[in-house]
Amino acid sequence: MSDLPVSLLPAIREIAALLARARRVLFITGAGVSADSGLPTYRGLGGLYEHDLTEEGIPIEDALSGEMLRRRPEIPWKYMTQIEENCRNAGPNAAHRLMAKWERELPYVMVLTQNIDGLHRAAGSENVVEIHGDVHRLKCMECDFREQVDSLAGRVMPHCPKCASAMRPEVVLFGEMLPEAELDRLLVALDVGFDLVFSIGTTSVFPYIAQPVIQAVQAGVPTVEINPGRTHLSGYVSHQLPLGAAAALSAIEEARVG
Repeated sequence: MSDLPVSLLPAIREIAALLARARRVLFITGAGVSADSGLPTYRGLGGLYEHDLTEEGIPIEDALSGEMLRRRPEIPWKYMTQIEENCRNAGPNAAHRLMAKWERELPYVMVLTQNIDGLHRAAGSENVVEIHGDVHRLKCMECDFREQVDSLAGRVMPHCPKCASAMRPEVVLFGEMLPEAELDRLLVALDVGFDLVFSIGTTSVFPYIAQPVIQAVQAGVPTVEINPGRTHLSGYVSHQLPLGAAAALSAIEEARVG
């Protein structure tokens, strides 16, 4: 922790103590968690889609929408392939590995992730709610056929080997419903409750990402936001660490075991 601002050390020690005592912990993660694996965030400085419009002159939200998949599937496939190419060959970083380690050591840990890169599971986390899916899972748009792939290279708009219908990555596009089974798992866990909630590397713009933090704040449960920039939740959480995910979680672990 010697390279961290001295002003952050008391908060890091307090968070480490909270983690050591916790029995049920929720980690909510966004693209910032995978930034240390070399993956770009999707918005903001240096983000994959920091410009307003795509090459087709439309917002990325329209290009990656369920409606566009039905009307002009080559456009969402183009950008899903681009996203997967940026994920390809990336490995888990210290943040992913520490969350997996804490899942093994603490009574109950759940990861709620917006990320579609699969890196939490690659690091060893098992209790993961992939609320937006995984770009490396393909599903048939008509039948129940599914396939896990290492890469989308050369697989633009493939057809199902079972029924010959179009395939798609098993991810939630703009305008589509969240996966019911994953949402149910989250709601059951929230009903039981958590005694420590982290929001890491996400701007928390989606209500279902912000709500668990808001619910915890209202219940008096300790909350931690880890993000180099401030978000609309920053003023409400118990602790806000303006750090990258790997640096922050590594410092918390050092304080926890040291």
